[in-house]
Amino acid sequence: MKLQVTQENLAKALNSVARVANTRGTLPILANVVLKTVGTRLTIAATNLDIAITHYIGSKVSDEGSITVPAKLMQDFVNTLPSGVIELHLDDYKLNIKTDQYKSVINGVSAEEFPVMPDIENGKTWNIDSALFKRGLQQVLVAASSDEARPVLTGLYLRTVDGQLILAATDSYRLAEKVLMKTKEDVDLLVPANAMQDLLRLIDDQSENIEITSDEQQVKFKVGDIELVARLIDGKYPDYQKLIPKEFKSSAVLKRSDLLNITKVSSLFARESAGSITISLDDDASKINIHSVASQLGENTASADAKITESGDITLNSRYLLDALAVMNGDEISLSFNAKLEPCVLSDTKNKDYTHVVMPLKS
Repeated sequence: MKLQVTQENLAKALNSVARVANTRGTLPILANVVLKTVGTRLTIAATNLDIAITHYIGSKVSDEGSITVPAKLMQDFVNTLPSGVIELHLDDYKLNIKTDQYKSVINGVSAEEFPVMPDIENGKTWNIDSALFKRGLQQVLVAASSDEARPVLTGLYLRTVDGQLILAATDSYRLAEKVLMKTKEDVDLLVPANAMQDLLRLIDDQSENIEITSDEQQVKFKVGDIELVARLIDGKYPDYQKLIPKEFKSSAVLKRSDLLNITKVSSLFARESAGSITISLDDDASKINIHSVASQLGENTASADAKITESGDITLNSRYLLDALAVMNGDEISLSFNAKLEPCVLSDTKNKDYTHVVMPLKS
């Protein structure tokens, strides 16, 4: 293998793929990245057996070939090189890296020892706008569970309902649902949240469309010159729609910034009580009040003006409320519930494509 490539392109590709290289696995070679020439391009790829990322970059190939090298060392080394042309030359299993000022050798391992990179040959393919999907991921990922004891909840559920593509996640304490777009495609995919987190990092502002291909076991996302393949989670996702009330007894409509501010202040006094804050809606005063108590330090009540429909109280985890407010877009939001022990629903008053549900705490 002998080729020339720019430092910028090689560094970008290594930064894309190296993070999925698994240094703690039982297979030491999974801590490596694969460098392989394909026609006039160089592919850089890594996998942890659940997620695989391949990045294609343009290069000037003199001799074809392939090798695997330690991901962390290769990434850190190339990132420190000055911009310009890098020459890669494989001599036996030693990768020679040469620039105008540097000459280095990294010991590699045969690419034949690396697991076969997964691909989908006979899947269904469709496209989605990258900016739209990126925003949906940002709003929904926050609600996915990290508890491996319930693997189904560690995924993001992407499916079509009544001609609309919907993305959802829940950890049973909160739920986020985003309506992405209208579609004629029949989609039903349960994708690991950590794969979607990696995908989110790969979507840049230059990407226009994401090409999605899936079969019964895997899904592939193609973003520009990068492909991410993930193993789908096997299992039935809970029927979360039953959790979302259609009508509400008490609700407050106010500026998102006002609710964010009073929640932040109240959360400072809620650290001792696992983030517990009590929200009170006062329709006589047209106020929303948040009360929190730190038994050793004191207590706090913060208020904001709001349009109130019937007074009521509910106790929530302040961190969950802050997480929801951080990913919402609109200037004005509604906070609605029916009783102390029933779900609290947050939504944008003007754009109804995003719904966030927070389950109450027993006060």
